[in-house]
Amino acid sequence: MRVSVVGAGVMGLAAARALAQREHDVTVYEQFELEHKRGSSHGSSRIFRLSYPDPEWVALAQRSYELWRELENESGIQLLELHGLVDVEADLSARLDALQARAVPHEVLGADEVRERFGFEYGDVERLVFTPDAGISLADMTVRTLASEARRHGAEIREHTRIESLDDVPGDSVVVTAGGWAPGLLAAAGVDLAARPTRETVVYFAGDPIASLIDALEGQFFALTAPGVGVKAGRHKAGKETDPEDDAEPDEEIVRTVRDWVARRLPGVDATPLRAETCIYTNVEEERFVCERHGRFVVGSACSGHGFKFAPAVGETLADLV
Repeated sequence: MRVSVVGAGVMGLAAARALAQREHDVTVYEQFELEHKRGSSHGSSRIFRLSYPDPEWVALAQRSYELWRELENESGIQLLELHGLVDVEADLSARLDALQARAVPHEVLGADEVRERFGFEYGDVERLVFTPDAGISLADMTVRTLASEARRHGAEIREHTRIESLDDVPGDSVVVTAGGWAPGLLAAAGVDLAARPTRETVVYFAGDPIASLIDALEGQFFALTAPGVGVKAGRHKAGKETDPEDDAEPDEEIVRTVRDWVARRLPGVDATPLRAETCIYTNVEEERFVCERHGRFVVGSACSGHGFKFAPAVGETLADLV
């Protein structure tokens, strides 16, 4: 088949690679350059984890993990660094049930153990859970590698090629992985994607590599290693609704909130912000993903702010839909 992919972020490139592997004729259209900073896939790292409070999400993460390793083996490039993950939440029961149901290795730890092993301060929490098969994916390197592998299998990637109308895109099938731009593009083609783009702020700090951390006690904060910089931290879904055409600056109120959280929970990290940047979340209800077909169009957005770790599995799913 002749397949077009609109959007060369991590999901579009994962789909393009999977489709090209199946010997389809694939062309990817990207309005900016590869590895641009305007969307959802840039930056040095993202959290990788198998830990979710729902067995279906855990199963999808496990399938993605297999495909991450396949991509590493094919390319000869390391894309995952597994320092482990600590989850903090008021009630761990659903998460522990899901991990046990899917046979994911994990440890239940007390605050003293977490402080000693990872340097996280949670003296106000009785139990935390650690999963060793977690850490970070190297985000920029992943985008670069997926593009290289897609091309190696025959895909063409056209940078600086903006799509104004999906109806004008050639192909037997058109995969739409345009992130925050997807709702508008799809609406003009008669497809409703009830997604809400928000602009999120992440903050960088000086520090040594750490285990990844997700703190769901008050909202949801996260921290992870940022190779070459130190530590990246943020507050999940704290950003305001945005027009993806805008190139807005980081939210200084979020920067201050994240700084205060780092000072409280990561005492080994210098809480003076080095810099901040933004990325776009494309959100739908219940943080679900949208992977569905509408005639010629296959929708691969949104991923509700937690999709990067699932990119190889989402790419496989979109290729199946094609």
